Amino acid sequence: MNRQHFSIILGGILFLAVAMGISRFAFTPILPFMRVDENLSFTQGGWLASSNYIGYFIGALGAGFVNRSKKNFLLLNVFINVFSILLMGLIESYLIWILLRFIAGLTSGFIFVLTSSIVMDYLAANLLTRWSGYLFSGVGFGIALSGLFVPFFEASFNWQGSWLGLGALSVLFLATTIFLWRHLNVKNHIKEPKTADNNIWRGFMPWLIIAYGLEGLGYIITGTFLVDIIYNIESLRAYAGYSWVLAGLAAIPSAPIWMKCMSRFSTVSMMSLAYSMQIIGILLPVLSQSAWSVLLSAMSFGFTFVGLVTMSTAYARQLFPKQSNYIVSILTTFYAIGQIIGPVIASRLETHFRTFKAPLLFAGGTVTLALALLLVGYFYSRKSPVHLAADIKY
Repeated sequence: MNRQHFSIILGGILFLAVAMGISRFAFTPILPFMRVDENLSFTQGGWLASSNYIGYFIGALGAGFVNRSKKNFLLLNVFINVFSILLMGLIESYLIWILLRFIAGLTSGFIFVLTSSIVMDYLAANLLTRWSGYLFSGVGFGIALSGLFVPFFEASFNWQGSWLGLGALSVLFLATTIFLWRHLNVKNHIKEPKTADNNIWRGFMPWLIIAYGLEGLGYIITGTFLVDIIYNIESLRAYAGYSWVLAGLAAIPSAPIWMKCMSRFSTVSMMSLAYSMQIIGILLPVLSQSAWSVLLSAMSFGFTFVGLVTMSTAYARQLFPKQSNYIVSILTTFYAIGQIIGPVIASRLETHFRTFKAPLLFAGGTVTLALALLLVGYFYSRKSPVHLAADIKY
């Protein structure tokens, strides 16, 4: 791999770190401090999360229609995204926080889809598809950074300082990527006429999309409230910050590892393994409220959710290589729908049953349903010739 290829991948990693690891998921370790200092309820925290995911849904859906000036449009969204991070630390108004989290989600949706599409298309054009897993390590990298820096910033400057400090880091990542991508030319996408060959709503693909949407609903409950749940267990409070760091550290190598596994074993078997591991990780804090159980749950969360994002998007692009923008947009849109619903249901369940076990049980059940649909869809689609690519090794 030459310097140009490395620069493109590194720029993509930094953009996903900003949009996903920081703008999106830094909310998880900051939320407990906001809830204490600003007297926010679990439900109010859920609405802040859902506001972000509503924006993410719209952005992910809209990204599928961006066919011209993709690079410039992406850079504009990263700039707005970073600005929304900084404003979270400067403004103290719940209603404005709702708006800012919506804007952060909207731009994150555009950033994730467009960055994934641009970098994966570039790698495919240069016969470097095997390196695409490293792109998604940016999500884990951003999560690890937020887990490491939030306690430090909060101790010195309260929760507002956490947003400002991470915002400054995001500015640095934006400037770095602009420099790294200065020679990157992204061609306008030519929309292809619909035919039987490029119709994604056939064979195994609809099953994969629905399962991925349920994964979004289930995983996001842990992704939103994990640190808050641990923080509110008195005996485990000291581990709250560490849990998010572990989630990020587990997520960093997960994408390349899962991609490597896909090259040796079937796609469906590897996705099934990731779903199973995630279910166990979600339910661990329900079965045992000990340090090892919550930390193992955090590691399982980071390792599997990034892996499922990587495998689903890479596999879908493999099936429809000329529709990368559209297929990643569709997958991410269904994922986002689940993420909108998840925090609201979780907050209602916690309020009604007055225990964090209820939303975690719901999350575990939802991911179990996703796994079941994935397997049913695979075996059902085997009866049709269009299934054949569904179990190809990547």
